[in-house]
Amino acid sequence: MKIFVVDDEREMVDLVALGLKKRGFSVVPFNTGHEALAALTEHDVDVVVTDLNMKGMTGLELCQKIVADRPDLPVVVLTAFGSFETAVGAIRAGAYDFVTKPVEIEALAISIRRAGEHRQLRGEVKRLREVVANTRGRGDLIGASPAMQQVYQLIDQVSATDATVLITGESGTGKEVVATEIHKRSRRKDAPFVAINCAAVPEALLESELFGHAKGAFTDAKQSRQGLFQQASSGSLFLDEIGEMSLALQPKLLRAIQERKVRPVGAESEITVDVRLIAATNRDLEDMVEDKRFREDLYYRINVIHIPLPPLRARGGGDVLLLAQHMLRHYATVFDKKVVGLSPAAAERLMGYEWPGNVRELGNCLERAVALAHFEEIQVEDLPDKIRNQQTRRSTSLSGNELPELLTLEEVERRHVLRVLEACHGNRTDAAKILGLDRKTLYRKLLRWGVSDE
Repeated sequence: MKIFVVDDEREMVDLVALGLKKRGFSVVPFNTGHEALAALTEHDVDVVVTDLNMKGMTGLELCQKIVADRPDLPVVVLTAFGSFETAVGAIRAGAYDFVTKPVEIEALAISIRRAGEHRQLRGEVKRLREVVANTRGRGDLIGASPAMQQVYQLIDQVSATDATVLITGESGTGKEVVATEIHKRSRRKDAPFVAINCAAVPEALLESELFGHAKGAFTDAKQSRQGLFQQASSGSLFLDEIGEMSLALQPKLLRAIQERKVRPVGAESEITVDVRLIAATNRDLEDMVEDKRFREDLYYRINVIHIPLPPLRARGGGDVLLLAQHMLRHYATVFDKKVVGLSPAAAERLMGYEWPGNVRELGNCLERAVALAHFEEIQVEDLPDKIRNQQTRRSTSLSGNELPELLTLEEVERRHVLRVLEACHGNRTDAAKILGLDRKTLYRKLLRWGVSDE
């Protein structure tokens, strides 16, 4: 990480530079703000550290110019003890953090590391915002992880056929979204897509809902009614939570699939139907078959093509941010609010959460956040309590600055690099860009830490 250190006291610059170099930083010292500003056009720098009280251009003026010209470049200011109001002024001017003099090099190093991570995360959020803006051809399916790439491949393959599809996955993973996408990409796209949640309809009514009924079939049947199989004629019928269907109704569904005929409740004759069936469940149907709670013959009839959906926690932080940015744009339109992105701190909270409710829970979170937002970026304060108050391993220094778990700088760097590499699904080129390293440097670090190519 390359650092500019600016102070008009040469001894102070040399002292800070030496301490930071010992901790692995590449340091370029300057004695005036004008020199540092001029050098910014020639150097790719990660963080600027500047004293506030300098002759000529003050640290506050330097900070303001950097924020105006390079808003992505974080500035850490050094201020004498007792100059709190001046330090607050620098923060308001856009400085990332301030450290009091006399300078504790370890505390400064930690502040610089956090500033660098903040910059990288902000850059990643911006990149993902652009990716979402340019995403086309997948409808409401958002994600770039290897797990989702496999899902896209299966959708492409199955959409060209009329094969029956079984979509499995935890609640909230987007099973109906996948079913809709299959229909939209199939030859039946201009015909109806009809969906029903088998768990939401009472057992006594589900047969009538699926197959229809004749007039007088039961007390309230004052006229004949088409079932969903007929309503979905030439299109697709989506049976969500098919594992909740009663054993008594399962053989009738099996016959409808095999014979392509349905008999409305109370009717004397069957009706031929042309429907592409897509089913979904969050249950383990194989276990249900073994326990005699689901018919084996029906299971094999609906499980011609199986599409398993990964839980959100298995898709990586990149997919979480992609989905969040997509949802943010949607709810900003719904609520007519000028909310354009996530703050780096909010993005970090979203990536660190386990999401037991999967994509549905993330959607609920973003809807709430946009509704409560006061700024153009979602802040940590806009997030639900359980996400906002995730336990973080932090302690507080004697100076009052919040510090992370006490680790060696080498270990902090190793953990951060591996975390970024994981978020990039092992793509070292992408990881190097996010980390601000050239690829050779990243490879050398990984080799030193014993990380294999796999």
